[in-house]
Amino acid sequence: MSGPLHFIKHVLSIINNNDPELVKAQFRVLSSQMPIMYSILLVNAWALALVFSSTAPTWLWLYIPLGFTALCAVRLVGWWYSRHRIPTAEVAYKALKQTKILSVILVAILCSWSLALHPYGDTSMQANVAFFMAITGVGVIICLQQVPIAAHIVTIGISVPFVTHFFSTGLISFMAMSIDVALVAVTLLIVVFVQFRHFSDAVDARSKLEAANRENHRLANLDSLTGLNNRRRFFSQLNQTIEKAKIDESRFAVGIIDLDRFKPINDLYGHAVGDRLLQEVAKRITTTLDETSVIARLGGDEFAIIMPHDHDNDELMGQGHQICQALSEPFELAEATIQISASMGVVVFPDLAQSAQELYVRADYALCNRKRTQRGGVALFADQHILEIKQTTRVEQALNDADLEEELSIHFQPIVDAQFQKTIAFEALARWTSPTLGNVSPGEFIPVAERSGKVKALTPVLLKKALSCAACWPEDIRLSFNLSTHDLSSMESLLKIVALVEKSGVAPSRIDFEITETAMVYDFEQVKRSVEILKGLGCGLALDDFGTGFSSLTQLHALPLTKIKIDRSFVTDLNSNPASYKIVKSLLALSRDMDIDCVVEGVETQDEMQALSQLGGRLIQGYYYSKPLPESEVSNFSPSSADAPSQQAANS
Repeated sequence: MSGPLHFIKHVLSIINNNDPELVKAQFRVLSSQMPIMYSILLVNAWALALVFSSTAPTWLWLYIPLGFTALCAVRLVGWWYSRHRIPTAEVAYKALKQTKILSVILVAILCSWSLALHPYGDTSMQANVAFFMAITGVGVIICLQQVPIAAHIVTIGISVPFVTHFFSTGLISFMAMSIDVALVAVTLLIVVFVQFRHFSDAVDARSKLEAANRENHRLANLDSLTGLNNRRRFFSQLNQTIEKAKIDESRFAVGIIDLDRFKPINDLYGHAVGDRLLQEVAKRITTTLDETSVIARLGGDEFAIIMPHDHDNDELMGQGHQICQALSEPFELAEATIQISASMGVVVFPDLAQSAQELYVRADYALCNRKRTQRGGVALFADQHILEIKQTTRVEQALNDADLEEELSIHFQPIVDAQFQKTIAFEALARWTSPTLGNVSPGEFIPVAERSGKVKALTPVLLKKALSCAACWPEDIRLSFNLSTHDLSSMESLLKIVALVEKSGVAPSRIDFEITETAMVYDFEQVKRSVEILKGLGCGLALDDFGTGFSSLTQLHALPLTKIKIDRSFVTDLNSNPASYKIVKSLLALSRDMDIDCVVEGVETQDEMQALSQLGGRLIQGYYYSKPLPESEVSNFSPSSADAPSQQAANS
């Protein structure tokens, strides 16, 4: 049944076609073929007219061809100028409709005129009439084959009068010619039908391919999860915005938004909930901004916006705070009510950035700077950040060129059991003396090493030096050593650490590896595997800067921790700050409930120490007892002989 149905479908498409793409394709082909067709008509018509110029009346051989020539010339010029035009479907359809009407007129004129000339000539001249009608008809039909109705009108309109007239002459040659023309006409009808079917199929296939390409292009520039622009589209739009701003001499801002605490939510509730949360975040950002802003999801929980900025920076910051405030409102999902916060970095073009890459990097720098100092809220990239970036670049370059074995060293800060005034451990702290930069603070080069991944090269060198020192200590003194996110998230790096411990001669039971809460934010499962390997080796595990990250108690319970370390931000002015006092009290109680040790960091004053004693804090680290010591002074340190806190602070 498919064959007959397919045939009927194409017959119907020939009779009444409304496919816009096919109509436009027909127009494009006709616009190149119609000038040829009208040229054939004119040349053949005048050739025939001249043959009968001596026998036919002037009105017949001259005036009618002149009128016919004027009509063809107008059409020829019109089609000639439209050959490079890309019309709308409406314009093309109108042109095809005119072609169908004119085909009827042309057939009537040609047949009537040529047959009217027939009686004025001898047999040879009459043969010219037959030749004119046959050849002209074939040429016209070939040129009109992409418009089947017109082609069929011409075929039937010429062949029927031709066959009827010349067959009726009774002359054998004309009768044979009429039969040949009838056969050619039938053949042409079949050829036109088949060719148009192939033509329409090709147009349909091309239309489908173009539609698929358009869809692929759309998808290639669209974030499939949120429906926002993706990273590729964002940078394309950003480059266009830059060019327009240069011409208009206008300003605009680029903002990079990062969700705080998204990774723990993903781990706790699963990726499906995380995806729905990202979709709701995208909707909330979109409703907060107007239609002149461009919004994109760059990947993960990172979003970007391009905002027109014709006012002062205070208004821009207000808009940024409005976005962050909107994202801090609870999200009511089917599985749970989730509350997050968002941090945002903003840079203005052309004030402090001129290229797309520079805009992104500097907005991202402002974002990272905000997250380091205070999560949540907006940071505007400023002149001071340029100096910081230059310094960071110098540090990163010096790190890349450094002889780590030669330039890195270790200082040790004691951890004291205040109850017995006894040193129980030393924390290894990195020091770097660069031949080009001099002494570089660990607070400066460690974050750079973390961001660049260079920390994976620092860790083995520092651990080897620390273990070498610890091998000379009494057996009851432990070594505390910090591991980075990179160390824990790479099995290759972890195996290097294990190998160094096994070769050191220091019992693993004397080593505490410190990890931060932020390390768990990136890949909790991998961190858990790494921690379990170190625990299986016999090492202790301490959670550093406890309370400043975003780990959940569920995650903490899942790790085989032996210690937590309370960050110094909770200890400063502990004696006079009720909020800090309550937080430290709660954390000490939590450690007791979890049956793990608790080290209090950053203790500097007698008042802080006294407050901690009242709360039951026993393991103390800070300037109250000692600043970090070089290796040569470690063996001489004793808590009972430590300098006064004020003296320690002065020496730092």
